[in-house]
Amino acid sequence: MGGPSPEEWDKVRRYASWMRQLYVDEWPAHVNPSGFRLLSPAGGWFPALRGLAWRITESNLPHIDLFFSPHLREVSVFPGPLLRGNTQNRPEILPSIASAISALPTSTLQHLFVDYSHSGIPWTHLKDAFSSIALRCGPSLTEFTSPVSLSGAAVNHLIHLPRLRIWRVGGPPPHYSVSSLPPVFPPLTKFTLGQGATWQWFSLFERLEHGISATQGMTPLSKAKQSLEYLKIEESDPLRATIDVSFIVAIKIFRSLIYLDVGVFCGKNGEGRCIFKLNDGDIAALTMALPQLESLLLGHPCLENTCATTAACLLPISVHCVKLQKLEIHFNTTNIVEDLKDIPGGRFQELLPLPRCPLSCLEVFQMPLVLRKAGFKTVVNGIVDIFPSLERCTGHGRTWSKISEQLRGVQRLRMSLEHH
Repeated sequence: MGGPSPEEWDKVRRYASWMRQLYVDEWPAHVNPSGFRLLSPAGGWFPALRGLAWRITESNLPHIDLFFSPHLREVSVFPGPLLRGNTQNRPEILPSIASAISALPTSTLQHLFVDYSHSGIPWTHLKDAFSSIALRCGPSLTEFTSPVSLSGAAVNHLIHLPRLRIWRVGGPPPHYSVSSLPPVFPPLTKFTLGQGATWQWFSLFERLEHGISATQGMTPLSKAKQSLEYLKIEESDPLRATIDVSFIVAIKIFRSLIYLDVGVFCGKNGEGRCIFKLNDGDIAALTMALPQLESLLLGHPCLENTCATTAACLLPISVHCVKLQKLEIHFNTTNIVEDLKDIPGGRFQELLPLPRCPLSCLEVFQMPLVLRKAGFKTVVNGIVDIFPSLERCTGHGRTWSKISEQLRGVQRLRMSLEHH
């Protein structure tokens, strides 16, 4: 069976000339790529293309440049089976991908997104390719989601782009002397810190917050403090992400945060203990600084039950963050009955008359809980006093399941009384 006729090629050319969005997957078997390249018009097949979604496959990799347009504004890259498989036996694959990525037009680029959700992909081999893209991006760029750490020059270039709003960075910032600190940090709305980058970025934030801006009364971080709504920390190594007072100092700078996700799991961090090192007062200070929070995820609660936070820390969370809808936090349950009983006469008693957040589900994961029969009522009533809308606690263990059953019973009773 032959390929397309000249008339059919002409139809393809006319159709392609006005396309604005395109998804590229496997190369169609009935189309000869050599003919497609040979017959390409002077301005390319897709001169008006604005958005390109590319799933990297073996069949389209050698020809992906045929789908590029000088007017591209949005590019999304997805690793196909070619990258998710074993690339060690195909040494030519990674240089080919790097070459294709480096050739992406960037003069009008606004969004670059690379799907980094698949593990085991050798993204580090593409550091130079993604760094070259970053260095060629202009002031129109608003999103740069990279799966790999970039060169210092590339990171510094992105920091100086005035319209950058969404940024996922996979490595540390450059080392800045006092005289070379960026005068303005971009007004990000969403910032994701990849593996091993957290502490260096936090240190930079603190330096910028105390830096000098050309505008009187402002710091280099002033715009980002007002704009940043989403901060995610991706750190699987407990040695690099102990959640302590120094960890939250930089976070408290961003008072407009709505979503804070510290994606850390406790593990054997050398001492074999929980990495959550905050106390009730630290949590109160953090939530007081971030009153707009709707989601507060401070690492997944673990089995150790050795943290200094108690159930009392839940009250300032509920009072200070009245929009909160999702919560993950460590708190020690060893003396949970007494801790809840002590709240009315404790350090947070002045918060008791104040409104609470609408949290309906508390994620407790592996947090242990042992209660005698008489303690269930105290715990359920104490938690409901803190979170009046709470309906369940999701975690491991029969005790938490019983707590959830009784929470639902309390809510049904309250609804019944309200209707009467």
